[in-house]
Amino acid sequence: MSNLEERPDEVTCAAGSTTVEVVAPRLVPFGGPRGMTVRRTLPQRGRSLIGAWCFLDHYGPDDVASTGGMVVAPHPHTGLQTVSWLFTGEVQHRDSLGTAAMVRPGELNLMTAGRGISHSEVSPPGTTTLHGAQLWVALPDGARFVDPAFDHHAPAPRTGDGWVARVFLGSLLGETSPVSTHTPLLGAELLLEPGARLDLDVDPSFEHGVLVDTGSVHAAGEAVEAHELAYVPPGAGVLALHAGAEGARLLVLGGPPFGEAIVMWWNFVGRDHDEVVAHRAAWQAQVEAGAGADGSPDHAVDGPFGVVPGESLAPIPAPDLPRVRLRERR
Repeated sequence: MSNLEERPDEVTCAAGSTTVEVVAPRLVPFGGPRGMTVRRTLPQRGRSLIGAWCFLDHYGPDDVASTGGMVVAPHPHTGLQTVSWLFTGEVQHRDSLGTAAMVRPGELNLMTAGRGISHSEVSPPGTTTLHGAQLWVALPDGARFVDPAFDHHAPAPRTGDGWVARVFLGSLLGETSPVSTHTPLLGAELLLEPGARLDLDVDPSFEHGVLVDTGSVHAAGEAVEAHELAYVPPGAGVLALHAGAEGARLLVLGGPPFGEAIVMWWNFVGRDHDEVVAHRAAWQAQVEAGAGADGSPDHAVDGPFGVVPGESLAPIPAPDLPRVRLRERR
C-alpha cells in the first residue's frame, strides 16, 4: 500500500518505553474526498516502532460502492517489507517482479522491497466490502539492499478454549510460520470469544503490539478498545489477554527493539536525508520518462523500480519533499 498523503510527514523512528502504552489511531484520507479513510497507529509522535514494525494502517469495514474501494496505481518502496492482511474482501496485488497475487482474508502476502520495487493494489469488481490491515517492516542495515522478493502463506487456524489463532509470521501457540524475515518477528490474528482469557507465552526480549480490530480487550492489564493499539515493552514472558463482553478480533505483533534509527518518508525507509532524496529522484525520473504531452504520467517506463506487468494504471508521481532536511535520531 502507498502512503497517499499529499504532504507526507517526515517520521523519525526510535524505540524506548518501560510501560504499557495505549495508542489511539489518527485518521488519514486515502484516495481522494470519496475514498477510504484509514486508521494509522504506527508511526505516531509518541510511538514509531514495535520491533521492526514501523507502519500500521487499519481500514474498514469499507463500503466499496461508496468509496470506490482500493485503487492504488504503481508506486515505489525501498528498505522495507510490506505485510498485507485482510479480514474481508479481496485485493489484486501486482509488482515489478511479475507477481500477480490475490490478497484474501486469512492469507499473508509479504513483499520485500529491498533495494527497490514497485507495485499496485486494486480491489476487484466482486469485492463489496474491504476490511483489513497494511503493515510495513523496516529492514535492518545489513538487509535493506537485498533483491526484491514476494512470499505468500495461508496459515492453518489453531484453536483452543475460546480462541482461534492464525500465526502468519514467527512463532506462537505452538505454530511457526515458514516465511523467513530479516529480523525476528511475530505476527498473528486472534479471535477471542466473549470473556475469553488467553495467556500467550512470548519471547521476553520482544516488545509487542496488540491492535484491536473489533470488540475490546485487556492486554497486559490495560484496557484497549476497538481500533486502538497497545504497546507492551520487553521483559515479560507472558502476554495476558482478556476479551470484553462482545469478544474481540486482534492482531498481535512483536519483535526485539530494532536498535537502529531510520528515516521514513512517503514510501521509502532510509537512514538519512540524502538517501531518501536519491530514492525519490530515481522514482520521479522513471515516472517523468513515461509522461504524456501534458507532462502527467501516461505510461510506465522501466527503471530502478521496474515496471508492473499487466497494470494499466499510470504510476504515481512522488510528492514534493519538505523544505527542511529530513532528520535522523538514534
